[in-house]
Amino acid sequence: MNQTGYYVQLIIGGKHMSEKYRIFGAELSPYSVKTRSYFRYKNIPHKWVVRSPANADEFQKYARLPIVPLVITPENEGIQDSTPIMDKMEELFPEPKTNPDDETLKFISILLEEYSDEWGNKHMFHYRWKAEVDQISASRRIAETNLPIYIKFLPIVNTLMKNQIAKTVKERMSNRLWVIGSNENTEDQITNSFHNLLSKLSLHLKDRKYIFGDKPSYADFGLWGQIYNSWTDPTPRKFIEKDYADLLPWIERMLNPKDEGGYESWDSLSNTLMPILKEEVGEIFLPWTSEITASMSEGKEELSVLIKGKEFKHSIGGPQKYHVKSLAVLKSKFDPFKGNQTLENILREANCLRFLQ
Repeated sequence: MNQTGYYVQLIIGGKHMSEKYRIFGAELSPYSVKTRSYFRYKNIPHKWVVRSPANADEFQKYARLPIVPLVITPENEGIQDSTPIMDKMEELFPEPKTNPDDETLKFISILLEEYSDEWGNKHMFHYRWKAEVDQISASRRIAETNLPIYIKFLPIVNTLMKNQIAKTVKERMSNRLWVIGSNENTEDQITNSFHNLLSKLSLHLKDRKYIFGDKPSYADFGLWGQIYNSWTDPTPRKFIEKDYADLLPWIERMLNPKDEGGYESWDSLSNTLMPILKEEVGEIFLPWTSEITASMSEGKEELSVLIKGKEFKHSIGGPQKYHVKSLAVLKSKFDPFKGNQTLENILREANCLRFLQ
């Protein structure tokens, strides 16, 4: 089946469908490209629609929130947020598999995807909006997709408007680093975490196609969305290609992922996957998300948590309230796996279990 989607006829739940799904997204949105990669892997007929002023009315008709991705189903239902989108599609399109049948590996995949969405986004956002070279690159690409259609016929006006939009985006986004907790006291921890992840993941993927073997998982889609978007920015692209070149085949492969075989066992994965679980999820992400949940429930305006022996401190604002919901959802997803001794032993060793109970 064509990976970009085309006209097909499907019978799902007894209902005849003959239309594509539509994904409203943006190339610079890690959650949008994550969703598109998933749809391509699943061979779900779809149309990629770049969100722009030209389709604002249609977007607002279906969107509950002003964020991408937005998926509009053939039944004209709007679904937002990449993970719920994927969860819904899993019900409708169970094949090819997107997580291992092995219960232990399945939850680890879910956990790594959550880490990617909530902590991995700090890596991407920090590098994109910290240095001027990356700010300029990203803001100009965003401006390209926000120009009115008629402007392309007016070259001088096109250039002037694009420059103005880019300037506005650059000023706004570079002043929003606080949203992901990036400041002069935390930026080293964020960048060190990113380089540690890239180093460990590069080693893990050196001799395998995907994180759990020969087919992608939720973990692949989540991690790839953030890392791929970072790779499109000048500064991260330079050090990824120089220092973590073993990631490049995976980055390319996940643009159009395939089912190329089976999943491995924990025994064959653990040597290179456990360090990521322990050092990134158990020692950084879960302590942080647990503390921000507690701090917000207590009405605090600032978070302070020890991460690897060093204080990680930042202000708490409106956008971060999502993390409270996110941790609750993660714990609910862990509930069906409770009592799995193999999984619990792995999570205990990785310093994850106590945050999930």
